[in-house]
Amino acid sequence: MDPMLTIAVRAARAAGDIITRSMDRVDLLSVTTKSRNDFVSDVDRQAEREIVGILQKAYPTHAVLGEEDGFQGNRESEFIWVIDPLDGTTNFLHSFPQFAVSIALFYRGKVEKGVVYDPVRQELFTAARGAGASLNNRRIRVTKQKGLAGALLGTGIPFKDQSYIDNYLGMLKSLLKDAAGIRRAGSAALDLAYVAAGRFDGFWEIGLQKWDMAAGVLLVQEAGGIVTDLEGRDKFFETGGVIAASPKLHQAMQELIEPHLSDQIRYRNP
Repeated sequence: MDPMLTIAVRAARAAGDIITRSMDRVDLLSVTTKSRNDFVSDVDRQAEREIVGILQKAYPTHAVLGEEDGFQGNRESEFIWVIDPLDGTTNFLHSFPQFAVSIALFYRGKVEKGVVYDPVRQELFTAARGAGASLNNRRIRVTKQKGLAGALLGTGIPFKDQSYIDNYLGMLKSLLKDAAGIRRAGSAALDLAYVAAGRFDGFWEIGLQKWDMAAGVLLVQEAGGIVTDLEGRDKFFETGGVIAASPKLHQAMQELIEPHLSDQIRYRNP
């Protein structure tokens, strides 16, 4: 395996061990509200510190951007690790077993390595630019779904900032007409990994942060899928809106989503 990907996997597994050891004592954890419907626990912080420690030991000149502790390290570095130590904290706090560790490496502004690790199922999704995507060392591909008829989609409800809820519900109604089903599981990192693995045919969400989707975006791209923002551009990291799907399904989804966009969504900065 690629040396940098190997280190990312080591860090993800170490964080996953911290998470699983805490699953039986969730009621004893200290939980802080960062903003409306946005929580952080001791486990998030411990997992992030573990990841950062492993990455910085291996690559002391690299920078790190974490969800909990922000930017650390060399601000001049061309290498930036972007991490979400526990994507799906609300699920975790309710013992709902759908959450993951997400680690991505950016080089000169482009995602080059990605790891999404589900510690409950011990499923390890990995990708390196130009080298494909894998699940537990087996190559994965997006589905060949050509349209919405029969498609299973993943999504995320904008529960933190509900100023977009009417736009979102319009999108949901449009896509629901022909899709076989729509699921809202609560971890964007895993949702994107599931698109890469062919478990979802497509996925869309409003209001994501870079650490929510960076690794998942690379997984989908390396598995043969298309990832854009809600307007079909490559500005998903800037706007926080994302559509990920097989090529033909992506076009069908984007055509139904775009009429429900507002300028606030088009130009938002997460």
